[in-house]
Amino acid sequence: MKISSAIRTGSALALTALLVGCVSAPKPLYSWNGYQTQVYSYLKSDGPAQEEQILELEKGVQQTAGKDAHLPPGYQAHLGLLYLNTGRTDQALAAWEQEKQQFPESAPYINYLVSNLKKNGN
Repeated sequence: MKISSAIRTGSALALTALLVGCVSAPKPLYSWNGYQTQVYSYLKSDGPAQEEQILELEKGVQQTAGKDAHLPPGYQAHLGLLYLNTGRTDQALAAWEQEKQQFPESAPYINYLVSNLKKNGN
């Protein structure tokens, strides 16, 4: 009787160890692609030029699309701001529209940006 109980306990422990070993880390919700670094660089006065920041963020968009992942909230909005600052109004509007589609809760803020843009004649 003792041997049977020990075998069952040992089998259960072995099965548990096997199952725990098969567990993999969950897939991250967002692909950040250096987004936080780019925002920090934008806020610093001695950060890289906005064109360089745009290139880095655009590269992140491509990498994310290639991985079938999602960009984090604010990524497209920040890219739109950089586009606007460099005179690319149409690209800014397109990036902001992407932000609204991905994150509908951003619509009031994005609509505010667009209305200010139109109000100022851009």
